[in-house]
Amino acid sequence: MIELTREFIHSLPKAELHCHLDGSMRVETIMELAKDQNVKLPKNDVKQLTKYLQVSDNCEDLVEYLRAFDVTCSVLQTKASLERSTYELAEDCAKENVRYLEIRFSPILHVKKGLTLTQVVDAVLQGKAKAEKDFDIIIGVIICSLRHTDPETSLTLAQLCVAYKNRGVVGFDLAGAEGGFPAKEHKEAFYLISNNNINTTVHAGEAYGPESIHQAIHYINANRIGHGTRLREDGDLLNYVNDHRIPLEMCITSNVQTKAVDSFTHHPVKFYYDYGIRVTLNTDNRLISNTTLTNEYMIAIEKYGFKPDDIKYLILDGFKSAFLPLNQKVKLIHRISKEMEEKGLIVRKDYI
Repeated sequence: MIELTREFIHSLPKAELHCHLDGSMRVETIMELAKDQNVKLPKNDVKQLTKYLQVSDNCEDLVEYLRAFDVTCSVLQTKASLERSTYELAEDCAKENVRYLEIRFSPILHVKKGLTLTQVVDAVLQGKAKAEKDFDIIIGVIICSLRHTDPETSLTLAQLCVAYKNRGVVGFDLAGAEGGFPAKEHKEAFYLISNNNINTTVHAGEAYGPESIHQAIHYINANRIGHGTRLREDGDLLNYVNDHRIPLEMCITSNVQTKAVDSFTHHPVKFYYDYGIRVTLNTDNRLISNTTLTNEYMIAIEKYGFKPDDIKYLILDGFKSAFLPLNQKVKLIHRISKEMEEKGLIVRKDYI
């Protein structure tokens, strides 16, 4: 009988698909960068700044949750800081055996001190390349637009994404507050993305109802849904997502903190999994949510009763949902399956 201890989960190979660069920095790095760049921080002590940036389960809403991004973005305005933070995030992930990582960010948040959009992306890609060389990890970069920006900005970011296709950028995302900012307003940008055969993931059904998920899928062609906690409110749409194997990037801790769900008890992750939805577990923002991918798996085990068989298929669904070419993905999944089998988690051959 396999015991699902934290050490065991930590040792397993894992994939992380929903991780924001600006929400997953090291506090010590933020302080060093602020000093080098002469940026004023709200707190000047590591412990105090950590407390300021990290939210608790008593966080009031998504607006409070997003407050910390003003601080992290304030020091991510140079090529060196972007490269370093990308590298360090990959290092932190590799230390808990994340073998495949997708890092997402919005380049428009990093041009306040004169960087061009291409310089921003190049810096992140340099950090990615260095990390892939130093660690046992594959990294894909996702460029985000933001719901509250104007459609022209989204189109510019989509053009940027197209330019970097096959150069390390693997997808395009729409993030930010959902209420009052419908996805369909950005359909021209996503039309360009889809016509260039680029993967799409959309934050939807987090702080707004299932109609947000409907727009993400049917107006802007989302291949994956970020969060999707409110999908269960529309049974017909739920079945569509299940029938079309549209993965959900679930971030349990973050969802409780932003009040996408009112408590761990009411999170739908186990319902979705039991129903057959392709569920993946992710951190969202490692710093702000004070979590790791290992921790998210432990929550699934301790709060929702996920068993060893469930864990291995959750892990596999993470890799199966990766924005990778099929042949590369299949090789990776075979490798991961073999590693899990060595730890006693036997994978059905017809599942790969």
